[in-house]
Amino acid sequence: MRFSIALVAASAIAVQAGVFTKQTYNDISISGGTAGNAENEALAVFSALDLNNLAAADEDDIDFLKSVNSICNDAEKEAFNPAIEAASGEEADALQRGKIKNKVLKLEATILRLMIQQAQGEDVSDEMATEQKKLDNNIKQDEDEAGNPSTFLSFSASTA
Repeated sequence: MRFSIALVAASAIAVQAGVFTKQTYNDISISGGTAGNAENEALAVFSALDLNNLAAADEDDIDFLKSVNSICNDAEKEAFNPAIEAASGEEADALQRGKIKNKVLKLEATILRLMIQQAQGEDVSDEMATEQKKLDNNIKQDEDEAGNPSTFLSFSASTA
């Protein structure tokens, strides 16, 4: 009897509780550096997710991806847009490239969330098509600016 209780307790501990940990926007931001590789930089942020077994992802993973979308949206509206509006010339251009990289991160999180939901049996095909089109557009904009500096902006927010 004692053995079976210990086995049940050990099994309960082994249950997956999501692969992501709470992080700050500044920790996951890819907006700095240079333009041209935002897609790979964004995917690296989410590398803990097993893309070969998305059906195994749990609600914590989905919540994390939703929160990345949310904090990236907030950073765009509250940090990037005002900074771009106040800047000019190359400073504004570098901020715009950082904003595009931020959008790639946001949209990769959304696509991964949708892929998980699809793998778990939800019909998200319409939303997936819409978001993929946005992602493709932002990746192209990033690639068109390859090698040019992009500006990181600090923003105070955390994931779920």
